Amino acid sequence: MILRDDQWEKLEPLMLGGKGGPGIEGRDNRLFIEAILWHISGQCGWSELPSEFGKWTAIYMRFKRWNESGYWHRIVEDLTVEDLNYDKELSGVMKRIAAYADKQTQSTVRRKARAAERVAYKASITHIEKETGAPNDNESDSHWLSLVGAN
Repeated sequence: MILRDDQWEKLEPLMLGGKGGPGIEGRDNRLFIEAILWHISGQCGWSELPSEFGKWTAIYMRFKRWNESGYWHRIVEDLTVEDLNYDKELSGVMKRIAAYADKQTQSTVRRKARAAERVAYKASITHIEKETGAPNDNESDSHWLSLVGAN
């Protein structure tokens, strides 16, 4: 385990999916946090998590949902988490998770932007082909034609 018992005692009440909380109860919140720490420490990719942590797909999806909801930053910044400030190590661990979540969000935004650029590029090629009346199998020719205004 990466987290000490005293750190987990401070963190446990702040976890989503705890007993008696709203929504679906998490199987084991501590194991979930440990799996994330295992992953971000560079031990392995999501799909390579040891089976002791549970199904990697469930861990990844839960991490992603918590990230999309802003939970990781809330736990770091929320005033109710004041106890974490007394444990610099635990605070640092949660900040590492939040920073990793930010990188994942930025990566998703970049992938979506690149996909949109590809769609726009292919649409411009199709437009050039329609204007010239002949299909152009070479995309680089279409690109150069669009640059010189041959459309």
